[in-house]
Amino acid sequence: MRKLIVFLATLIMGASVMAQDQDQVAVIETKFGKVVIELYEKDAPKTVENFIKLAKDGFYNGTTFHRVIPDFMVQGGDPNSKDGDRGTHGTGGPGYTVEAEIKHPHKRGSVATARQGDNVNPAKRSSGSQFFINVKYNQFLDGGYTVFGNVIKGIEVVDKIVGVPRDGRDNPNDRVDMQKVSIVTRAEALK
Repeated sequence: MRKLIVFLATLIMGASVMAQDQDQVAVIETKFGKVVIELYEKDAPKTVENFIKLAKDGFYNGTTFHRVIPDFMVQGGDPNSKDGDRGTHGTGGPGYTVEAEIKHPHKRGSVATARQGDNVNPAKRSSGSQFFINVKYNQFLDGGYTVFGNVIKGIEVVDKIVGVPRDGRDNPNDRVDMQKVSIVTRAEALK
């Protein structure tokens, strides 16, 4: 009986490790290093599905973190930011929104979708591509935006990005590109 229990425990633990190793995570490569984001597929399935699709299609590659506000957050994912016309950065997207899936708080390292304000978007629908990473717990945002992931490696990279010199619109003076955004297994990302 003891051997059976040990065997079952080993089997269960092995399956758990295998499942964790197969979890998909996002990796954002920047000039400051990589940011690894676990994705909340159970709590924000539509948002995560959209993010994964865009990442796999190469949509985010070459976009910038076009809005950085110290002690608050960094924002990116606008296809307009690939262009040199800084006046359009922050105004673009893929041409659609995603249903709100609001469940998680905006703690340090949490990743949330941007969206239009309540006056034009009372349903709090998420931007189709723009997202932000909180650099501190921004409790005042709780209940207002879809948090769909969390930084599990590279928060120091986010801290570097949020501290770069910026213009009056909080756009970094020197581009901070998302050189590549990829979807890989957790095990690959954390090697």
